[in-house]
Formats: sequence, C-alpha cells, structure tokens
Amino acid sequence: MGDEMSGVVKCVVGVAVTVVVLILILVPVSFHGVEYYEMGFVRRRTSGAVDTSYVYQAGNHYIGLDAEFKVFKADAHMVTLESISVFTKERLEVKLDCNFQYFLRPEDLKLLHDTYDLQYEETLQNSAVDALKGATSDFTPRDFGSERANIEQVLFRAVRKRLGGTCCKPSCQDLPEGCEPGCKPLEDCTSEDKGLYADVRYFQLGFVELPNEVLSRNLQTLTQLEDGVGETYRQEEQLVRKTTEELVTIIENAAEEITQNATAQAALIGSRAQAESRATVETSHNLGLARIYADLNITGQDQKASLNYIRTLRDHQTVFLTVNFNSLVTGPVYGSSN
Repeated sequence: MGDEMSGVVKCVVGVAVTVVVLILILVPVSFHGVEYYEMGFVRRRTSGAVDTSYVYQAGNHYIGLDAEFKVFKADAHMVTLESISVFTKERLEVKLDCNFQYFLRPEDLKLLHDTYDLQYEETLQNSAVDALKGATSDFTPRDFGSERANIEQVLFRAVRKRLGGTCCKPSCQDLPEGCEPGCKPLEDCTSEDKGLYADVRYFQLGFVELPNEVLSRNLQTLTQLEDGVGETYRQEEQLVRKTTEELVTIIENAAEEITQNATAQAALIGSRAQAESRATVETSHNLGLARIYADLNITGQDQKASLNYIRTLRDHQTVFLTVNFNSLVTGPVYGSSN
C-alpha cells in the first residue's frame, strides 16, 4: 500500500513539473511584440485568417502560439513625387515636384485593410497625383512664381481632402486648431466620406518647371520692367540734375548778392570812417587854431586868414616854404652868427 501511494505521488509530481515546464515555455512564446513604429491585427498562422476587430499598438501582447501580427506603418509615410505633369488655367503643361507625409488612421485601419490590404501605398500615391492635377486648373503659369505659397496651400488641401476625406477628426473641437471648416460629423460619415483612410499632415511644393514659351514671355516682361525702371531712373536723374543746377544758381546769386552787399557796406563804413576822421581832424585844427589865436592874441580877421592860408599851403606836398627868396636860392647858411 505504501509503495502504491509513493508511485502516485511521483506521478503527480511528474505531471506538475511537466505542466510548469510547458507553461514556462509556452507562455513567453505566446507573447508577440509590435514595434513603436507599427500597428496591426492578429493573424492565425494555420488558417491565415485576420482578426480586424482590434488594432494593436506598440508593445508586447499575449495572442497565443498560433498567431502573429499583420503590421502596418504607424509612423509617417514619406512620399516624393517628381515631374508630375499638370495643366494650368491656360491649358499649358507644367511639371512640378512635391513631397508630402501621411499617417494611417488606427480607427479606420480595418476599412483600409478590407479595401486595399497591404497594397495601399501605390493607390494613395496615384490618388494624390490626381488631386494635384485637379487643383492646378485655376492658376496661370505666372502664379507659380508670384503666388507660390498660396498654390502650395491649395495643393495641400486638395491632397489632404482626397486621402483623408471630409469627416471631422475625433474630438477635433478640443484641438487647438479646431475642426476642419465644412467637415462632416463622424456619426454622419460613411465609408466614402472617409477618403482613403489616411491623414496628410505635411506638404512641400518643390521645383516647378514652366514651359519654354512661358519662360520667354516672363523674361521679356522682366526685361520691359527693367527698361521701365531704367527709364524712371534716367528721368529722375535729369530732374535731380536740373533741380541741382537751379539750386546752384540760387546759391551763386545769393553769394553774389551777399558779396555786393558786403562790398557796399564796407565802402559805406570806409566812407563814414574817412568823413569822421576828417571831421575829427578839422575839429582838432579848429581847436588848435582857436588856442593859437588866443595864445598869440590874434583877433584880426586878416591875421587869422593869413595864418589859415599858411597852414593850408603847408598841407600841400608840392609847396616848399622859405623865409625869403635869397634863402630859397642859396639855401640856409648853417653855422652863421647872423
């Protein structure tokens, strides 16, 4: 009896150990990871059936042994379009390069999977090209240079609407930018209203190749504008030159007037000074004569006239005065006692 109990215990222990080992082996194997740049659905390996009822985000998830993840990109899809031929308002062909980045919407990943499976990228790219071609028909070739920023925004909105549809974003009323103008509430949206189930968040317009005839016409227009600017500068130069000449003439006339006025003022001041000088001299002479008359007791008018006449003669440089004729002829005799 004891041996039978011992055998049962050993059997139970063996089974328990086996179960624990299986758990330690199978449980970790049943966990599968989704990278941070991925999202996806669970797919059964044996049947290939995909469960689209739940979208798995980044992390490790317990999905069982007979399962794996069918993943989609959760980060940005980078799209580069080169030399896309579009037609302008004048029915001229223009080639342009552009880049845009879009993200798949997790809430619409089931619809994307059911419609395109994993072959969605080419479809979205072709649809974006069609949107670009339809959005440029309202612009002229010249607008691509003068209104480039506006055209870039128009193309951005066209691609975003084509790939993203017209539905409002979830809880867009709580976002800083608010809801898209004219968007349709989510509860009223159909599958067709959701576009191609992707959000285009960024768009960059690159090089724009214009037709040769447009470039020639633009060059001619620029040349005419430059000629007009040059003519304007020439006319301004002539006007400035004429104005400068007039200013020079005015300044020269003013300088001449100032010079003549200064000369006249100087002459007037000189004349006044000379007159005042002569008046002062005459006054001094008169005072001196009056004193001489008083000191010499000269009262007769004849004597005063004679003295005044002698003084006048002395003021002339050509007059030589002497006492008598003999002294004038022989000159003064120096050292004589007489």
